Amino acid sequence: MALKSTICKAALRIANVDSHYYRDHALTLARHPSETDERMMLRILAFALHADEALQFGRGIGTDDEPDLWQKDLTGVIELWIDVGQPDERLIRKACGRARQVFVYSYGGHDAEKWWQRVGERIERAENLTVQHVSPATCKSLASLAGRNMELQCTIQDGHAWMASDEVSFAVELAALKTATATER
Repeated sequence: MALKSTICKAALRIANVDSHYYRDHALTLARHPSETDERMMLRILAFALHADEALQFGRGIGTDDEPDLWQKDLTGVIELWIDVGQPDERLIRKACGRARQVFVYSYGGHDAEKWWQRVGERIERAENLTVQHVSPATCKSLASLAGRNMELQCTIQDGHAWMASDEVSFAVELAALKTATATER
């Protein structure tokens, strides 16, 4: 018998001083049985960092034709494609061809370093691709916030982000591995 996804809900309050975006979002996430707390919370972090009314979660793990999050314009053109983890270089190139902007948030410590050594040179020429590595300390702190019902806050100011719940607050540590050279196509 196949295991079903777990439904998790997050009340996410975003205060992005840099882009003047101040909104509350009621997020519903379908957590695949194989998805870790860390990965689920990284999807929420990615949502917070790119928050927009049109930003949506994809179908999740196991779907190569959809990202973890994406944003489309009114004509169906993919404006933003966001993947969490260590996607295959072919999928990254395909995403770069389909979307105006592509973001990858890698995590996993030493495994992420090996992944980047393997794919970094092969995707370096993708002008609309940004790759950020989320520090292990941030991943651990994010995972500690995971639950079936969450109340979270994300504050973004001067290019820095902080995540918080009622019990804990911490700075989000990201390291840029590749920055897009073209923001619009």
